[in-house]
Amino acid sequence: MQINWGKAILAGIVGTLVMTGVGLYVAPMMGMPPMNPADMLAMQMGGMILAGWMAHLMIGVILAIGYAVVASKLPGPAPMRGAIFGLAPWLMAMVVVMPMMGMGMFAGWMGSLIGHMVYGAVVGGIYGTGAPA
Repeated sequence: MQINWGKAILAGIVGTLVMTGVGLYVAPMMGMPPMNPADMLAMQMGGMILAGWMAHLMIGVILAIGYAVVASKLPGPAPMRGAIFGLAPWLMAMVVVMPMMGMGMFAGWMGSLIGHMVYGAVVGGIYGTGAPA
């Protein structure tokens, strides 16, 4: 398996920015509160917004590299593979990250699920299926 590092990094950055846009602008249109993971991370880092954004983007890139590793084993076209992959970080966020941030398990689960699946679909769409060319 060969990882296309440039595509994985680009996919992670774009997917993270799109996910954040969904949380900030689409979630309120659906009756959910606005969600900005970068701000949530910044609060855990002493309110340093730049550190929150850096951490948020870094996590997005690391997850996109994870997608690149498993993409060829997932079913369907690339965006669907990505959306399926998005279920794993969503579950991790719900069970581990939210409680670590002082929120309950599955707090804001629906908005988070939508955001992670959109993130995954964007990552899959940019990175592709992971199949050899």
